[in-house]
Amino acid sequence: MENAQTGAVLTHDHAPPCRKHTQKIALATIVGTTIEWYDYFIYAAVAGLVFNQLFFKPAGPFFATLLVFASVGISFVFRPFGAVIAGYFGDKIGRKTVLAATLIMMGIATTVIGLLPTYDQIGIAAPILLIFLRIMQGISAGGEWGGAVLMAVEHSPKNKRGLFSAFPQLGVPLGLLLASLVLVIMTGYVSPGEAFMQWGWRVPFILSIFLFGLGYWIRRSVDESPIFEEIKDRGTAQKPIRELFKNYKAAVFCSALLVAGTTALGYMTAGGFIQSYTTNPTGLNLERPVILALVSVSAIIWTFFTWFSASLSDKFGRKPIYIVGSCIQILSAIALFPLINTGSYAYIMMGLALLSMGIGMTYGVQAVFYAELFPASIRFSGISITYALGSIIGGAFAPLIAAWLISTSGDIISVSIYLTAMAIFALTAICLMKDRTGIALGLEAEEQQKKSPFIWK
Repeated sequence: MENAQTGAVLTHDHAPPCRKHTQKIALATIVGTTIEWYDYFIYAAVAGLVFNQLFFKPAGPFFATLLVFASVGISFVFRPFGAVIAGYFGDKIGRKTVLAATLIMMGIATTVIGLLPTYDQIGIAAPILLIFLRIMQGISAGGEWGGAVLMAVEHSPKNKRGLFSAFPQLGVPLGLLLASLVLVIMTGYVSPGEAFMQWGWRVPFILSIFLFGLGYWIRRSVDESPIFEEIKDRGTAQKPIRELFKNYKAAVFCSALLVAGTTALGYMTAGGFIQSYTTNPTGLNLERPVILALVSVSAIIWTFFTWFSASLSDKFGRKPIYIVGSCIQILSAIALFPLINTGSYAYIMMGLALLSMGIGMTYGVQAVFYAELFPASIRFSGISITYALGSIIGGAFAPLIAAWLISTSGDIISVSIYLTAMAIFALTAICLMKDRTGIALGLEAEEQQKKSPFIWK
């Protein structure tokens, strides 16, 4: 049987999961990724508000801001390292074990950040330790995404694969939402003003120890991926990473541009740049709790359109939905900062809503598109490394680049041009690739998935 849109061979990868099992997989992937990305995003959000003063203040206001955003971005540099390790072991020993390990590492790193002494207390050791822990977060995040995606997608029936892939994707905007809400509570009610600078910023990090305990307990309750069990029974790839870069270099690079476009725009909020630009005295100097509340609303919009686009992709295919999302991203990149620069909360919300719509429309399709791109025997390595590389190209230093562009040009429009270019790169990349909607994910489709993913071959 063939997919009417793509010609891909459609087979049942495994027996359809029961409803109870489906709910367990959904809960495990959503809760786990939400907690993992809460940990990751809380650093970015607090960094732009606090760390420039508590850890990098001796560098002066301008360089302290650049160092803060560099510390946000440095974790991305180490995400491929985490992706390589997690991809190798995920393809060799299983998805489930790797997922548990990444969650533990992230939880420990985040909790310890909340306990760190500041520069005034221990000097230069403070920012060094902070950056080291941020690197640990990056290594963990590099392995987290691929494992969570495969646990969801490889447990799914083929006709609902897009919907299942939304489960771990929802964890990203929900993690941003949770981080933003915690900061709204801390800055607006529990520790407003100087109290937040003195001790309030530590609370969101320390809370992580309870969250990651919950996530670990839930994730340990799910079964291993049935696709991996099939691979294990018939023999896994001996050197999955070597095979990936030997036979799939072009696919890895081109599909990494898809991530780059989405993360460059996404890290305007997730990386803390908009929060910093709108609330700091050197920026628009607007009310911090209000801006954080608007970011929280934008995270809800991002969540909805992630689920919406993933669901639509089961009916219309991955590529058409991705193209629509990329076009919305281009529009949002052009309109975002002109709307923000009005200083009107209503217009800022409009800009954030458009941004979140574009991000969600592409992000919802991303996971299943990658899962259908790579063969089962190297799939964990393929999607993890591709996503990590795309994050470096796009999201890693997007806040730092934006801050640098403003400082050198004196004009926020330069940031709009940069974001628009990244969105255009992503649109170009998806137009060059085939749609493999509905292709079988098991070993029976290995040869078909080894064929070129590009439209001209």
